[in-house]
Amino acid sequence: MRGRAHSGPETTTGAAQAALARGDIATAEQICARLVSVDPRNGRAFALLTETALLRGRVDAALVCAARAVDGAPQDAIAHLMLAKARFAQSDLIGALDAAEKAATLPASSPQVNDALGAILGLLGRHEDAERLCRRAVAERPEIAQFHYNLAATLRMLGRLTEAQQHCDRAIACDPGFARAHYIRSDLRIQTRERNNVSDLEAAIIAAGADWRAKVMLHYALAKEFEDLEDDASAFTQAHAGAELQKRFVKSDGAAEMARIDGIIRSQSKDWFDYTHEGDRSCIPVFVVGLPRTGTTLVERIVASHSAMTSVGETNVLARLAADRAGDGASWKNCDFRQLGQSYAAVVERVYRPGGKRFVDKTLQNYLYCGVIHAAFPLAKIILVRRDPLDVGWALYKAHFQQGFTFSYDLEEIADYCVAYERLATHWRKTLPAETLLEVAYEDVVRDQEGQSRRIIGFLDLPWEDGVLRFHESRAPSATASAVQVRRPIYASSIDKWRRHERALEPFRKRLSQGLKLAQ
Repeated sequence: MRGRAHSGPETTTGAAQAALARGDIATAEQICARLVSVDPRNGRAFALLTETALLRGRVDAALVCAARAVDGAPQDAIAHLMLAKARFAQSDLIGALDAAEKAATLPASSPQVNDALGAILGLLGRHEDAERLCRRAVAERPEIAQFHYNLAATLRMLGRLTEAQQHCDRAIACDPGFARAHYIRSDLRIQTRERNNVSDLEAAIIAAGADWRAKVMLHYALAKEFEDLEDDASAFTQAHAGAELQKRFVKSDGAAEMARIDGIIRSQSKDWFDYTHEGDRSCIPVFVVGLPRTGTTLVERIVASHSAMTSVGETNVLARLAADRAGDGASWKNCDFRQLGQSYAAVVERVYRPGGKRFVDKTLQNYLYCGVIHAAFPLAKIILVRRDPLDVGWALYKAHFQQGFTFSYDLEEIADYCVAYERLATHWRKTLPAETLLEVAYEDVVRDQEGQSRRIIGFLDLPWEDGVLRFHESRAPSATASAVQVRRPIYASSIDKWRRHERALEPFRKRLSQGLKLAQ
């Protein structure tokens, strides 16, 4: 095989693409290496090498190859697309958007290019542009499941749920084992006895064979459907099956997570703010923070429904920028917080286009950065969302996260993390000024929507508007896991939902209770 890759008709970019399509990364790299040795300006070969480097997690190599691809083929949309993907992997969002926008101005050589460009623009918050490109790909090649899936995912973010379901259906018709399409289709509506996807999902699990990633997603989709059908035993069984399978292949480091939170609590005290450099007072953002599945999206949509506000979604920008500036770790002694704030504001302005409005950022894990936020933006407002940890535990356990939150696949680790989160929330309450931090309980918002909405809007120093009570009517995109739920009015059915699994969750409840007592 190796010899044939270096000579004869197989030494082409087409042969390299075919090798990559079947998962043979090494052969694809060998073919491309031969091609660029003959022609150092072979842009397509360097574009493929960018893809293989990204698949191997070699971001620096991907950036070099992408730059060579653009240099060799400056009018090729694929070259600029791969540069966008490499820069996104490097967390250079402005650079990624620049490259993606350049690619969009060039003729696409194939529907695959339109689809991939739509996907990267969606990740960069350009959902309308993503829809246009994904539709173009579907129109050109309607038999390709991936194209229908990417269009469905985009439509879901835009709140067009019926259309999203139609394209999920088409994706599954093209490829009955397409796990991601099954997964989001189950989430698009509340399933009923008369209309559900249980039999399709059960068949897909059997057909998945050794593909553990597909099986994990299918188990979680089944858990959601069974919960809708109020078959609680089956719902827990499927969530447990997905979690156990995920744990076999994706390891969690609970000790490191606890140590990180302990380090923040230990180092970021009230005195800590006295020696941090003055932050950026020209920007007054709002940050909604909290564990996943605690109601952060609900609170964000309430805030963003005010005419003076706009949402930039879950940007992850602060964490990306902070990673390069943390200095000695949790104490951040060498960080220039004014520069950090200005860099964050510049990325948000360029990529997420708040249009001069005050904006709300709902990046979940910013609960780890509340101290950094206050140091970088002394006038910023932070809304920390809380929820009954028993409900949080079940909500986390039945959820599948594409990345991060690896503790959520083990009930004991969830209990330990919930306890650590409570300690961290208590620390921020004691450390941050009252005019900076507002704690909001999900249950209070559900039971007294107007009262809590007025409390939130008042905390932000904004005049009251009745429109915030109609947050579910907003047509603004939502790229969160709760993108479907926020299209509906507030409902109370998620409160105390853990009780439907009380027996199965008893070990979790005991560990959580013991941990919370020790933390007091």
